[in-house]
Amino acid sequence: MSKESEIKRIAVFTSGGDAPGMNASLRAVVRSASFHNLHVYGIYRGYEGLIDGDLKRLERRDVGNIIHRGGTILKTARSERFRTPEGRKMAYESLQAFDIDALIGVGGDGTFTGADIFSKEYEIPMIGIPGTIDNDLYGTDYTIGFDTAINTAIEAVDRIRDTADSHNRIFFVEVMGRNSGFIALNTGIGSGAESVLIPEVDTPIEAVIERLRLNTRRKKLFNVVIVAEGNKYGGASQIAEKVKEQFEYDTKVTIIGHLQRGGSPTCLDRVLASRFGFHAVEGLMKGEKNVMVGIINDRIRYTPFEEAIGKDKKIKNELVRMAEILAM
Repeated sequence: MSKESEIKRIAVFTSGGDAPGMNASLRAVVRSASFHNLHVYGIYRGYEGLIDGDLKRLERRDVGNIIHRGGTILKTARSERFRTPEGRKMAYESLQAFDIDALIGVGGDGTFTGADIFSKEYEIPMIGIPGTIDNDLYGTDYTIGFDTAINTAIEAVDRIRDTADSHNRIFFVEVMGRNSGFIALNTGIGSGAESVLIPEVDTPIEAVIERLRLNTRRKKLFNVVIVAEGNKYGGASQIAEKVKEQFEYDTKVTIIGHLQRGGSPTCLDRVLASRFGFHAVEGLMKGEKNVMVGIINDRIRYTPFEEAIGKDKKIKNELVRMAEILAM
């Protein structure tokens, strides 16, 4: 019996932090599966819903008019129970009750860590779709939600720059990125910020102050500094306080926060999410399992979960260098 003929029923869920474009990926999964005459079930609230048996059959009409919506129609949750063998056993029993042959999960590293363990424990084919605004998963150039997040951040910085210019101020803008500087670096370059502070690059406070003093000597009346929340020397508030101690200037802090997670996904995110959803279904039918679908140099690739979560996705040094030069 071929791998293709073995897959008759699949279930899909979203897990972890939500990201704009998740609904577009769900739409693609359901409609691609329907094209191949597969039955699709949606799992509500991620792994928590799987443990509780909260599954519902999804038809093509159920995913109509959702491609433009942020968030996720299946909702999402973090599950402590799924971390335990007992919780995963209950989850597997739910799959058996609905005769599910394979799983597709949309999420980030936490989602794929659980998927890797579960898929190996119970030998159920499983494919992950990278849905996280941080863009920090190895095995894909872009993750769902990243483009929308940086566009949201840049729009906010553009507005902040207007008021900074009017009042001769330094604005410290904090964006998401606990362990990753992809959002901060791209926002900094795209908004023309004077400095960008990210977890991957050790930028001392003194270097920031020296850059601000240089700008003052150049008669520059306002500055915008982008700070990733996971920066080594603290978030925007901490950096602003340290700068204010040594530099007499009117400083303001803006924390964009969860605004970056919401809103309608950009066209890039909608297309990316659709491609991932489509190729997740196609991958299952071709025998792919325990992998994350990704895109590298505009080509679809499948990366084992253990690599996607175990290997570091590096910030490009050329982008860091370029950001520094263009900010001068």
